[in-house]
Amino acid sequence: MKQKEFKIPFSGLKQGKHEFDYDIDNTFFESFGYDEFNAAKVNLHVVLNKMSTMLELGMHAEGSVNVDCDTTSEPYDQEIEGELELVVKFGDEFNDENDEILIIPHGEHQLNIAQYVYEMLVLAVPQKRIHPGVLDGTLQSEVLDKLAELSPKEEKNESEDNDPRWDELKKLQTDK
Repeated sequence: MKQKEFKIPFSGLKQGKHEFDYDIDNTFFESFGYDEFNAAKVNLHVVLNKMSTMLELGMHAEGSVNVDCDTTSEPYDQEIEGELELVVKFGDEFNDENDEILIIPHGEHQLNIAQYVYEMLVLAVPQKRIHPGVLDGTLQSEVLDKLAELSPKEEKNESEDNDPRWDELKKLQTDK
């Protein structure tokens, strides 16, 4: 099974809090067939609170992924941060239909959190990826130069603002 290191063997743990730390790179995302990132460097901290009838998981991740800018296709490091709370209960059969409550069979002795980590991190990346240099004007790019050249000019003549057809209609409003 891929992502073996994300299997937490909770049955051997005492009740109380247990902490796990993971360093995630791009091979993690590639194992899901996800190739949107050029590189990834994310630290994941997991706190597992084992109770007699259930488990509580708190996950916090922060780091960066290298992505291509949607505007210029220039690669850049996008800072990301994600949080996820998960309650694990025991039941007759596996059920992950609820986002916050996972039900696993009574006999289970370990929990694989890889899918939850993957979804949390992919969702932490902004939908629109804009290179910081585009936003602050420091990025020099042929694509940006071409976009500026092709963008509509904002120059309007005064005569355009006062269309005589509209003037006639405006008179109708004021003639009441």
